[in-house]
Amino acid sequence: MEKLLSEGRAAMQTAEQAPATWQAFVQPLENATERLSRAWGQVEHLHAVLDSPALREAYNASLPTVTQFWTELGQNQRLFDKYRALNAASAFSQLPPARKKLVENALRDFRLGGAELPADVKPRYAAIQEELASLSAKFSENVLDATNAYSILVEDEKRLAGIPADDLQAAREAAEKDGKQGWKFNLQMPYYFPVMQYADDRALRETLYRESATRASEFGKPEWDNTPLIGRILRLRKEDAALIGYPSFADLSLVPKMAKTPKQVTDFLRDLARRARPFAERDLAELKDFAAKELGLEKLESWDIAYASEKLRAKRYAFSDQEVKQYFPENQVLPGMFELVQSLYQIKIVEQKTETWHADVRFFDIHAGNELIGRFYLDLYARDTKRGGAWMDGAISRRRLEAGIQVPVAYLNCNFPGPVGGKPALFTHDDVITLFHEFGHGLHHLLTRIEDLGVAGINGVEWDAVELPSQFMENFCWEWDVLKRMTRHVDSGQSLPRDLYDKMLAAKNFQSGLATLRQIEFALFDMRLHSEFDPASGRAVLDLLAEVRREVAVQMPPAWNRFANSFSHIFAGGYAAGYYSYKWAEVLSADAYSLFEEKGVLDPEAGRKFRDEILAVGGSRPAAESFRSFRGREPSVDALLRHSGMIPA
Repeated sequence: MEKLLSEGRAAMQTAEQAPATWQAFVQPLENATERLSRAWGQVEHLHAVLDSPALREAYNASLPTVTQFWTELGQNQRLFDKYRALNAASAFSQLPPARKKLVENALRDFRLGGAELPADVKPRYAAIQEELASLSAKFSENVLDATNAYSILVEDEKRLAGIPADDLQAAREAAEKDGKQGWKFNLQMPYYFPVMQYADDRALRETLYRESATRASEFGKPEWDNTPLIGRILRLRKEDAALIGYPSFADLSLVPKMAKTPKQVTDFLRDLARRARPFAERDLAELKDFAAKELGLEKLESWDIAYASEKLRAKRYAFSDQEVKQYFPENQVLPGMFELVQSLYQIKIVEQKTETWHADVRFFDIHAGNELIGRFYLDLYARDTKRGGAWMDGAISRRRLEAGIQVPVAYLNCNFPGPVGGKPALFTHDDVITLFHEFGHGLHHLLTRIEDLGVAGINGVEWDAVELPSQFMENFCWEWDVLKRMTRHVDSGQSLPRDLYDKMLAAKNFQSGLATLRQIEFALFDMRLHSEFDPASGRAVLDLLAEVRREVAVQMPPAWNRFANSFSHIFAGGYAAGYYSYKWAEVLSADAYSLFEEKGVLDPEAGRKFRDEILAVGGSRPAAESFRSFRGREPSVDALLRHSGMIPA
């Protein structure tokens, strides 16, 4: 990293003296910074998927110097002037559209990066960026450490009633790895969620829920408590925005997004909440009534919801997640997903052998005709060195070099349960949806045709539009013509029966009102936290969260729930003042998918158009323009409401 940082600074100095043309200063500077960002991206990736004390120490030692470099670059007045000169030159009009967009983005980012700040203020701005990077890394590490710190060994088999056999087998194998007899459960999703969804033992559910809901808070080790980090992060973000001239961090965050003001976002969220609330209230009333009458749960607690919901769904629709799971072995799901995108986008996916960071990781090439156009790593299973959730990261971005095209490479990461008892990994339908979601992000990165780094693939795409291709892919998980090809019972080999599919489809919008309000709760909390909350006022972040819940939620968690302390999306990821983008982009994705509903879900012409107008163009033009080019009109919320069962089909 030291060598690459030195090369990057030398390239900056050379660019400052070069003529204000693309070839003379933009291209050489891009080459140097790409080498740096690619190398650091690999370190960040390993920090997320194969964390260790030694790597963590090395990562945190380098983080301040890497952050400092990017801050210096963003504040470089001479380079800012160089870009302005390029933008004003007559030659600018001759640049391809992608390069024009890249220059426009650069000018915007210099302003947002503090290039126009007075010289005596720039050091403070740089110090803020460095501390924020360090705090975000620490936040993520605390969540991982607190997650890994807890496990429970159950030795009485009676306490495990209701939990499916394959989940019990995984828990037994986990205990055996520790040299123990019994069943080991922890807070990683493959072990945690089966208890919450199926365990008849209410005390066991409550124990795991409490441990999960209080991670990285004052209820655990003081060194893992994220409460002071949250306060410090919010104060620094507010100061950061004020230095650049914005009233709040949310206003600053929205500059490169589709939404323009915090009010526009909160109005959007509140309108959606208003539409969803009657459905959520009905969902909760039905669940409470069922829990009281059928399960003897007079008061429905937070640790009862997944359990009671699964029981209600099984009774109402005569199937369970566990039954469906047997039809989704990994060795059928992956080929089925690949077959779908191969037919839609006229590509071919071929597995290759290469060095990886873990024995479970797989590697694939993507070809269009005889041309290699992309490659990706697939890391599907949970482990204690890997942060939670599912995500896609770019390892290498597409661009044109003198020697030819640099082929893009992606990392696709999930936290699914691995193979158990000699059988392939089995995925729930929700797992399959998650896999399709992340693969949608991957395709956005890999199927680009743009040859300029800053706007190729997902680069330069507005954050509130970046979820469009991922959520778009989720829709195919509900199509019979897709599912019948990607399912096979793990024991019998039978494809998913049509009557079970019909039950799944009937249950598709089961509790969709509750699910919608839950996402809006997170998004509204995030936006209000970064637009109107004053961290210096003495008011607690938990008070704001409680206020948001009183406005939009219908089910309140316990007072000791510390959700914010593990809300890594906004405190350790890129979603600060941007969590709303999931719902914002869902409007776009549902409406985009409606073209496939009209023409046929496997229609190659619709697939070609989606690739050409959405995936291939990356960030080379505004997302709204790409959507209009694909759909021929402005987006409408109706498709999302219809998909969610909130207006008639």
